[in-house]
Amino acid sequence: MSSKARLGAFILGSLIIFTLLVFLVGEKQFIFSRTWRLKAPFENVAGLDEGAAVRAGGVRVGTVKEIQLPHNPGDKVIVEVELASSAREVIKKDSVATIETEGLLGSKYVALSFGSPQSEQARNGDTIQSQPPIDYGDIAKKASAMLDSAKEAVDSSKVAINNINQTTDDLKSISGKIDTGRGTIGALVNDKAAYKNLNATASSLRETADQAKDGVVSFQENMEALKHNFFLKGFFKKRGYYDSAELTKHAITKLPDREPLRKFSFSGNDLFGKPDSTKLKKEKSLDQIGAYLESNPYGLVIVATRTNPKGEKEANATLSQVRAVAVRQYLGQKLSIDDARIKTLGQGEGTQAEAGKGGSVEVIIYPDSVEKNVAKAKNK
Repeated sequence: MSSKARLGAFILGSLIIFTLLVFLVGEKQFIFSRTWRLKAPFENVAGLDEGAAVRAGGVRVGTVKEIQLPHNPGDKVIVEVELASSAREVIKKDSVATIETEGLLGSKYVALSFGSPQSEQARNGDTIQSQPPIDYGDIAKKASAMLDSAKEAVDSSKVAINNINQTTDDLKSISGKIDTGRGTIGALVNDKAAYKNLNATASSLRETADQAKDGVVSFQENMEALKHNFFLKGFFKKRGYYDSAELTKHAITKLPDREPLRKFSFSGNDLFGKPDSTKLKKEKSLDQIGAYLESNPYGLVIVATRTNPKGEKEANATLSQVRAVAVRQYLGQKLSIDDARIKTLGQGEGTQAEAGKGGSVEVIIYPDSVEKNVAKAKNK
């Protein structure tokens, strides 16, 4: 074959190969087929390049045609993809675009999800939703931080194990000393005589405590008997009460903040005769209160007392409480008033103006609503 023939054959073969390559590349890039385009906004394209593959269901259906940077910092990067016409049937308006990696370190590509059957088909130039790509750099950083935390936990565990081992050694040392009888505890454990003495001492203490308890009960019984003894009952009667609990059984802390229906006022000398007396001398003066209560509706009766300001303050406080209880008992027992509605308020020392009168006694009557409010406040 001549040289011209060989040259012609070479040129013809080269043209055929070139044509095949053009068709292969064109088919891969969808140059010779009908295409349509979609857009998807992303915060970060994670290294995606123009010309990258676009896949739907793992099948290549197009290429990345253009990546547009935003005009403003707050805008997103727009990725425009070119798709084959065959993808129109599965790509819908609710399809989602994601940027994924081939393998762990392979090239980036755009993956399109299939749309739902009831959704409309996407049209040329439509914009679909997107999901942010996975940043393997952040994953690596988090993994590194987790490894550091795990290392610190292991180090802490080692320290804890060393402390436990040290504690175990100390316990072994202590138990060894106790077994050999060293120290106070060792002597008690190994010396039976010391143990018996300690046990006897504990028994003696229990007996002493029981005797003290019996003594307290006996003392209370004796005190109760003394209250009613012929020679001593006069002392309790003059004092005005047997048990200090009686003074506060029906007491209130302050007068109600409400206008009363009626107020009856007496001087201490008018009712008790002497400045320090707790026994009523002119109790008939209280009968007018009973008459008023029998003919008028009421809710609450408060006996408020003050004493002569002379003397000890604590003693005067007790005297005012005793006098209030005495007036309450007379109103409830002699005048047949409902004593559940009668309260006492011992106010201690009175003013200098009341000094010559032996203090004061006030019986204050309130309407029914005040009695209910006082009961609620006491329950709280």
